[in-house]
Amino acid sequence: MEKKSSSLGKGYVQVYTGNGKGKTTAAFGLAFRAIGEGLKTYIGQFMKGQHYSELEAAKMVQPYITIEQYGSKGFVHVRMPAQEEDVRMAREGLARGREAMLSGEYDIVVFDEIITAYYFNLISLKDMLEIVSLKPYGVEVVLTGRYAPPELIDVADLVTEMVEVKHYYQEGIESRKGIEH
Repeated sequence: MEKKSSSLGKGYVQVYTGNGKGKTTAAFGLAFRAIGEGLKTYIGQFMKGQHYSELEAAKMVQPYITIEQYGSKGFVHVRMPAQEEDVRMAREGLARGREAMLSGEYDIVVFDEIITAYYFNLISLKDMLEIVSLKPYGVEVVLTGRYAPPELIDVADLVTEMVEVKHYYQEGIESRKGIEH
């Protein structure tokens, strides 16, 4: 499929935040929709080193979606304060995401869980705001994660807050392959 002549125009900054399920799923939905227009998406996943089904799905639609992970197999919040290795991986993800955003190769760049990485002190607020300030014309940038700070909300063009009303985890249901991971 060749890239169609339609353009994103200036491109915007989207933030998906909140305690409800669906932030990463929304970003992946956007990437999937973009394929229909021949657009390419880079997704850098912070704090995720585990296997998720989306990694296999992305292989099926290469070269339109590229995913790279910058996290360990375990969850950072279990090891507070964050270990040096966690910080190193987050810094690497930040550099690679910035590179992808500025490369001209991608129409959409997703910084998945970057806001949560900020919350756990893996990156700084300045780092996130710099991503927004460096965003080139014609690139859509999406930042996901719980606990978006007001400063990020202020500079974003679109902010969606996922609110958990009810979740089957509360009934002891474990995450399921293909649905939650």
